Amino acid sequence: MGSERTLIIVKPDAVQRGLVAEVLGRLERRGLKLVALKMIWMSEERAEALYRVHRGKSFFEDLVRFITSGPVVVGVVEGPNAIAVTRQTMGATDPAKAEAGSIRGDFGLTIGQNLIHGSDGMETAAYEIGLFFQPEEILAYERAIDRWVVG
Repeated sequence: MGSERTLIIVKPDAVQRGLVAEVLGRLERRGLKLVALKMIWMSEERAEALYRVHRGKSFFEDLVRFITSGPVVVGVVEGPNAIAVTRQTMGATDPAKAEAGSIRGDFGLTIGQNLIHGSDGMETAAYEIGLFFQPEEILAYERAIDRWVVG
């Protein structure tokens, strides 16, 4: 089974609430492997590039303002079906509709502050990873547990 990579962003609300380890831990406990990770304060230009598909929508400026309001943790996770697994672990975009047990279902209240971003498809993941990481910043390594997680 092939491996995928996806971008994750632990958003400013999760950083401010001290939930970085919880969010990353949930992804790791699912079996996903962290292959890149850093903390940044996102620029407005990078935020606009990240949310370019929403440009012109009524909530675009709010998205940009929020994601640039404080430090974020950006990362790349890898594993079989990494995009779908990450999105399921995150929960629905609107925390009020997210399943209990998901990150947003357990810790979120509003769509405007929903703790985590994850790429929604292969093309989006490639584009978004490229916004934050150079190829040499993404590590390839084996974990002792991989054979127990992915077979």
